[in-house]
Order: sequence, then structure tokens, then C-alpha cells
Amino acid sequence: MQARLRDRWQEAARQLLFPTVAALLIGGGLAAWAGLPQLSILAWLAGTALALLALAVDIVLALGRGEFGLDLIAALAMAGALALGEHLAGIIIAVMFTGGEALESFAQRRARRELTALLSRVPGSAARYRNGGIEEVPLDQLAAGDRILIRKGDVVPSDGSVEAGAAVLDESALTGEAMPVRLLAGQPVMSGSVNAGDPFDLRVSAPAAQSTYAGIVRLVREAQQSKAPMARLADRFALAFLPLTLALAGVAWLVSGDPDRALAVLVVATPCPLILAVPVAIISGVSRCASKGVLVKGGGALETLARARTVLFDKTGTVTAGSARLVDMKLRPDLDAGEVLRLAASLDQGSRHVIAEALVAAARERGLALTPPATASEVPGSGIAGEIGGRGVSVGGWDFVTGRLGGSAFQDDLARWVRRPGTVSVLVAIDGGLAGAFLFADEVRPEAGTVLRRLRDAGAERIVLATGDRADLAADVAAFLGVDHVVAEMKPEDKIRVVEAERAAHGPVMMVGDGVNDAPALAAADIGVAMGARGAAASSEAADVVILLDRLDRLANAIGIARRSRGIALQSVYAGMGLSIAAMIAAALGHLQPVQGAVLQEVIDVAVILNALRALGPALRDRYGRAKLHGRELSSLEAEHRALLDVIEAMGTVAERSRHLPGAALRSELLALERMLNERLLPHELKDDREIYARIRKGAGDENALAGMSRTHMEINHMVRSLEAMRAGLDQLEPSEAERYELQRLLHSLAAVTKLHFAQEEEIYRALEAR
Repeated sequence: MQARLRDRWQEAARQLLFPTVAALLIGGGLAAWAGLPQLSILAWLAGTALALLALAVDIVLALGRGEFGLDLIAALAMAGALALGEHLAGIIIAVMFTGGEALESFAQRRARRELTALLSRVPGSAARYRNGGIEEVPLDQLAAGDRILIRKGDVVPSDGSVEAGAAVLDESALTGEAMPVRLLAGQPVMSGSVNAGDPFDLRVSAPAAQSTYAGIVRLVREAQQSKAPMARLADRFALAFLPLTLALAGVAWLVSGDPDRALAVLVVATPCPLILAVPVAIISGVSRCASKGVLVKGGGALETLARARTVLFDKTGTVTAGSARLVDMKLRPDLDAGEVLRLAASLDQGSRHVIAEALVAAARERGLALTPPATASEVPGSGIAGEIGGRGVSVGGWDFVTGRLGGSAFQDDLARWVRRPGTVSVLVAIDGGLAGAFLFADEVRPEAGTVLRRLRDAGAERIVLATGDRADLAADVAAFLGVDHVVAEMKPEDKIRVVEAERAAHGPVMMVGDGVNDAPALAAADIGVAMGARGAAASSEAADVVILLDRLDRLANAIGIARRSRGIALQSVYAGMGLSIAAMIAAALGHLQPVQGAVLQEVIDVAVILNALRALGPALRDRYGRAKLHGRELSSLEAEHRALLDVIEAMGTVAERSRHLPGAALRSELLALERMLNERLLPHELKDDREIYARIRKGAGDENALAGMSRTHMEINHMVRSLEAMRAGLDQLEPSEAERYELQRLLHSLAAVTKLHFAQEEEIYRALEAR
């Protein structure tokens, strides 16, 4: 309470003191111009005394907290001016000091804008359904399981899920994403989001005090109260600088016999660049990170983020997406892939198994219309069986599905196909016959490769993958990413030992993770970074940095911001202090009068603070010197790729069916596939090349940029034309085995090239997202 009152008093004093002192300076000047010297002296004396009194109170409060700062030099300068009758110099010093404080206050408010915006959005109550009506209740009365109404424009007060229908939410204050997101029934909603669409019902999953947003608010308050090591440097600097200043002022007085020289030294001695510019630059960096969806818990964390040389990554949920995703399917040749997926996902709607949810998500991503099952019976952990539209469907593990069927050659073929490391298979049976299998995997994030390259460019000398997964799975991911070292099958305490060993061998360590098991290592590292969008609350609490958006590339953005902010702070310190020391020497030699020194010091203060505020924006080379895509464009491009997933899967399906289909049926399916390729895939690639690539080349100033990617467009087009020619040349009766083999090879190649090309484009696009 005392700290808050002190801070409010100091803030109010800064806001009122500067205009008051400035008005007295102007009033005294007008009085002197009007031939009223006594009145001018009185005005200047009053302004100086007022500033000196406020400064004395600040110094006493600081000493009470055990802090010893450089404000004492400014107090001595004002007191000296009063004692020597340098009334104009005294009021200029007062304006200089109060103006610097006011400018710092403005800069701090400007820099903290993103953090303050988070705090200002905390809702006070919620509309809860109770006894057939709606009641407005305080947030602390919400409990898990409550159903609440979220009106248009409301801030979601607690974590939960959409009860029914759909919700359109603005998550920009939490994630930095400008585009609203559309969530369907059952999908999780993050507290702190704003309802940008029609009212919807939310099923609360956690009390408000335990929600994501409440945790973020706690972290923000920690960030605001933290004091950076570079800012604390000013306090330590005072111990050496104050005696030096007094000694130089005393020597100048003794040698020259002129006390004005001592006063001039004191006037220009205050190291405002260190007092003002450092906290402004650091908090500007913290605020800019917040605008990008990265919450940094104060200046100390930002500085350490800029200095880390070894980076430890957890695997699951950090370098991988942390959730299962449909990556491949193998179905009986006589079945339609979309219909099999639709039937399986429709049945799995009734299951809460994580793979079942992934299967349903895959079907919805492909725009398939799901129907509720007429009947459903689930064996937890094994599978589910039921009826969909009059057809009997079974979905589950190998033993659950095949145990109800007889053996077949297709089943034997499928048994070999599902044996892929790092994947989970789900079998489907329809009307008593084995229909096929889906493969799910936790894939490496599309931006992971770019992030690791940017980390190395930013000074990371060693990148380590530390995971509790099996050694073979960890080795596959490590080889794919090209990390320097991998440690697998680890317990939480083992990760702490790895952190300590890496620190001893290679210097400051950054740990990046998302799970409860990562929390000890996050706390033990020099800088802990938590993937907070879907990660555990324990990891977010233990970390120094929390990435609020489920995007690993925001880590690279935050490191770039941290390095730039620290560089700007040091630049302001070196330039400002160098100028101040030069001015002190000039004053000691008699080349600067007190009034001139006061004006010069004010100019230095303004220059270094304005320079420090540059940390709020991107570097000029990022703003004007590089090609970039905005977040909404990136989301649109990735959505286009998702919309074309069914085209890629159709290539694989036709390739598999081409071995068995009769000639007429094969030609019919090839014609249908060609229409998809010519009407959907090729126009997409042409648009990318002529619009997106052209803009990137122009922004990069390099007409050969993305030449390799354009060459892939040409290859895809060539393969489509080869497919058309092959289809036209097929034997009118029955294709030969050699023709079927060549057709299958071409289709599999086209699918692989297109899928790889999409992945490369997404990595490039994410790397070009506006920073």
C-alpha cells in the first residue's frame, strides 16, 4: 500500500511540477523584459525552490528504501544556484530536471501501453445461467461447469469452451493476431478474448482466478514491478560518479577561485542518459514483445533473453505442435476416401479420446459434413463402434477393429503399412469389412527450422533437444532440425541437471518448454520461456517469458526485440554519458556557464530519451528494407493450403486405386482428379507466382528471390500435363501393368512434391511475417 501511494504521489508530482516550474520560468522572463527584476527573481526563486523541495522528498524516500541515486547531484546543483544567486541558472536546472522527469513519465506510459491494455481489460462480473434465468455474478463466484453468456463486445472472464454453435473472438490483446478467430462448439476459449461476433454460451472449465487471463495479469504486474539490472546499474554508478563529480567541481573552484565553475560542473554532471534512457528502452522492449504476443516478466528477463548462448528445447508441444494430426491414410481401393473419413469422424464425435478429437478435426478441416451416430458403444482406450446412416462403423486400435473381422490380404498389407515410427494408427471397419487406416503424428512445427536459424544468427552457439520421449523418436526430430545435441528419456530432475551442465560448459542457458515437467528446468535456467497458449500453468508461472500465441517463431521475434532494446539502451548510455563527461570537463575549464550547461544537459536528455523510444518500433531495415507479409495475409495463405489438402489426398487415393480399378473406372477417376488439379491447384500456384512471389521479390529488391520455388511451380505444372498425357494414352481396353506402375509413380511423386512445396512456402511466409 505504501509503495502504491508513493508511486501515485511521484506520478502526480511529475505531471504537475514541470508545467508549474516552466510557467514560473516564463513568468520571470516576462517580468524581466517588462523591467521588473525583483518580480523575475522571485518567480525564478519560487520555481527552483519548488523543484528542490520535490527532489528532496524523493531523495529522502529513496534513502528510506536503502537506495542511493544520482538525483543528489541535481539537488546540489539547484541548491548551489540558489546560494550563488544564479537565479536564472537555478530555474533552468529545475526545468531541466522536472522536464526530464515528465518526459520519462510520458515515455514510460507510452512504452507500457500494451501492458496497461492487458490490465485494463479485466472484467468485473459474468452473466451466469441459473434457475432458468441469467444472473450477474462477481467473477470469484464462477466455478467449473457453470454456463455463462458472453455478449457481443464482452471480455471472456474465464477459460472454457463454446457450448453450442460458433463464436467469433478477437484475441489480439493476448496473441498479437489482428484477425478474429472462429471457434466451433466444444473448442476451447481463452479468457481475455473479446467476443467480436454474436452472443454465445461458454461452459466454464476453471475458476476465473485460475484462468489464463488471470495468470497473464499476475505476470504483467510482476513485469511492471521488476527493475532491470541495467537500470540498477545507475544506483551502483552513483557510488563512484558522485564523489568524482564533487571532486572535479571542488578542483575547478579551488584552481579558478570561481564558484560558478563548480556550479556549472554540477549542472552538466547528472547522468540523465543512464537514469532515464535505460528504463525507457527496456520497458519499450517489454511492451513491444507484449504487442507480438510474448509476455516478458520485466527488464531483467529481457536483458537475459538478449544474452543467452545455449538454448534447450523440449520436444512435445514446443518444437512439435503438441497434438496429433492426420498425416496419411490408406484405404481399400473400392472405397471413397472422403466418405470413409466422414463416417469415422461422425462416429468419433461421441468420444473424448485425443486421437478421436484429432480425427474429427481432420474431417472438419476438409469441410466434411458430419452426422450424429444413431448408436455408439465405446471401449475406453480401445475404440468405438456404432451406426451412422444405417451403416455399421468401427473405429479404433488394431486389436479392437481386426478382432471383429476375418483376415485378408488387405489386412496383411495394412499391418506392414502402419508400422511407422512416431505415428499412431487408427483402423476403420465399415459394414463388417476392413476399410483402411489413418496415421496420426505430432508433427514438427512448420516454423521450427526458421526459428533455429534465426536463433543461431542472433548469437545462439548451441541448441539442445531435451525430452522425455523415447530415444529413437527424439533422434528423428533432432536429425530433422539439425540440433547440436539431443538428450532423451528424461525425467524433470534430469532436465535440471542438463541445464546446469550446459551452463557450466557454455554460459547462459535458455530453456523453452510447455509442460508441467518442464517447470523445474524453466525455473533453473538463466531464462525460461514457456509456450503458454496451450501449455501448463505451472510452466508459465515458472518461466521468465511466456509466449501467449501458439507460435514458436514469436520466440525469435522476442530475442530480436530484446537484443535491439538492449543495444539502444547501451547506445543511449554511451553517447549521453560521453557528452555529459565532455561537458563537465568544458565547464571545469570555464568554457560553459551554468545557464549554458543547463540548456546543453536538457538537449542531451531529450535526445537520449527519444533515441530510447526507438525500441518501441521495428528497425528501419525491417520496416523498409525487407519483404514482409502481414498476419492476416499469412493466415489466408495457410488457409488456402489447408483447403487444398483434399486435392493432395486425392492424388494418393487415385494412385492406390490405380492398381486395381478397371480401365473405364480408372479413366473416370483420372478425369475427376485432373479437373481438381486444373481448377484448384494450378490456379493457386499461378496466383502465388504472379502475385505473392512478385511482391516478395519487389520487397527484397532481388528479381531472383524465390527462383527455386518458382521452378517447383513449373515442375508441378509439368507433372500435371504429364498426367493428362498419360491418361490420354492409356489403352482403351485395360491399362497394362507397366502403365499402371508409371501412373502410380507419377501420382505419388506429384503428391510428395506438392506437399513439400506447401511446407516450404509456409516456412518462408512465416519468416516474412511483419515483425
